[in-house]
Amino acid sequence: MISITATIVLALLVSIGSLVPKTAAQSDKYPKMAPVEQYLMERNAEILLARSAAPDSISSDATVLILGRQGYETAVRGKNGFVCMVERGWMGMFDWPEFWNPKVRAADCLNPQAARSILPVAFLRSRMVMAGGSKAEILSAIKAAFQNKQLPNLESGAMAYMMSKSAYLTDEGDHNLPHLMFFTAVMDAKDWGSGAAGSPVMSAPYWFFSSKEPSQTKGLPPILVFLVMVAKWSDGTAAPMHQE
Repeated sequence: MISITATIVLALLVSIGSLVPKTAAQSDKYPKMAPVEQYLMERNAEILLARSAAPDSISSDATVLILGRQGYETAVRGKNGFVCMVERGWMGMFDWPEFWNPKVRAADCLNPQAARSILPVAFLRSRMVMAGGSKAEILSAIKAAFQNKQLPNLESGAMAYMMSKSAYLTDEGDHNLPHLMFFTAVMDAKDWGSGAAGSPVMSAPYWFFSSKEPSQTKGLPPILVFLVMVAKWSDGTAAPMHQE
């Protein structure tokens, strides 16, 4: 079993905007959006990276999205309900210091439940980011969309594979580790044994690591994301051991 400190694990949870207390206390390393070109990738390279998020038995028949100048768009239409994509830093928590980090390339493969209920949020975020929207504007638009029932409720069983050997998740730690993520409406992480001694399970909230004002999360559905580390990359090779 991979052994890794909670600090490094949470620092690597980019697709849910991972943070650790010392990181949350720091000022943003990337205070504003970089030029759009720095977030874009060559089309075929992005498709390959997106597919590498999950084993080939899953990703080969998945829909693949790529980031365009108006947001995410379909590059390959799949047939198994999974959707693979490469997330950028602005798919993370709104108070994550690397929110605008242009180096982040978080390969992610969502199962059908997550594709139906998490992906619409990603589409809205990407459209607003590529149009030059600020964090405050993006957050306001998400809240309004939920209030007007333009975004779906979280589906039970929503999860994602993040097992790409080539992903870049954060400037912190080793930049990457293979893991699975489970999106839940669970209110107490202890129900999953998250963070317990010897447990491979970690967790973090979806929207903010630490909300300074109650108004920040008002209007947003509570989502707690659990991470379970795995010992192999999507290609079947062993992942490095991370020692405490």
